[in-house]
Amino acid sequence: MEKYTIAKIDFLNALKSFSSSISEQIAKGGEWDIRGFIDIFKNVYPMSADTKIVSKVLELHLFPFFLRFAQQIGYTLELAKHQNYYPDLTFISVENPDIKFAVDLKTTYRLPDAPDFCNGFTLGSHGVYFLERNSTKNIQYPYSAYSGHFCFGIIYSRINTHEIDETKRYTIEEIDQIPAILNDFLFFAEEKWKIASDKRGSGNTANIGSIQKISDILSGNGVFAKAGEEHFDDYWCNYERMTVKDLRTGMPKPLTSFAEYLEFRGLDSQLNNPKASVRKGGNSHER
Repeated sequence: MEKYTIAKIDFLNALKSFSSSISEQIAKGGEWDIRGFIDIFKNVYPMSADTKIVSKVLELHLFPFFLRFAQQIGYTLELAKHQNYYPDLTFISVENPDIKFAVDLKTTYRLPDAPDFCNGFTLGSHGVYFLERNSTKNIQYPYSAYSGHFCFGIIYSRINTHEIDETKRYTIEEIDQIPAILNDFLFFAEEKWKIASDKRGSGNTANIGSIQKISDILSGNGVFAKAGEEHFDDYWCNYERMTVKDLRTGMPKPLTSFAEYLEFRGLDSQLNNPKASVRKGGNSHER
């Protein structure tokens, strides 16, 4: 049995329970409580619809709730030392500091033309710290020091973005006149390997992409769901590093699909879960 398995199960259950209770704390009535930024002169500037800004402000909005959650379940909470470090949050057991859990915060929006799908998100790097599990490069603690790796996700709908005039200033008294830009929040927590796709998450960077169908995300039904975390690790450690046979042409090529991996390893093709990958015609991912 994996070391600290019971602690891992308990932590995930607590994180799932927390995720199901948080929506009303930041979006009373369904619309996001955050409406803008304020300066020392009490001018209020409307919230930008830029996804990077939205992601960061959502994180800041959630941090106090995570601190309270950690205390309630007997953990201390460490934030990433640097902006590009993995993970966003490190939970450390007060009773046994050897028990650490990595939690990355991920935000994305529903696709307006396909509301059953989201835009997707990245699930961390498959670079140095993923390959060399004792490395401290761009990671809070070595990857192997964590007893579990989780995603705490936020899926939302974008609204009223066409109504936002980012050049306009409001007074504190006028804050109710600023339209909300997000609503219909959905929070979830899952082990990252269970919601991973077999494709990169963003361009040419070494990031693991997520699946995009919302129902599959909520049920942990990713590409590797049938195969398990061991094959998820092995696949992403060898992504574009291992030379395999192209299943269509038979020619050698770098590994870029889980079907190719299973064929190369001589494993049952039924371990693949390809329908859970990404929406056809779309492979765009947020943070």
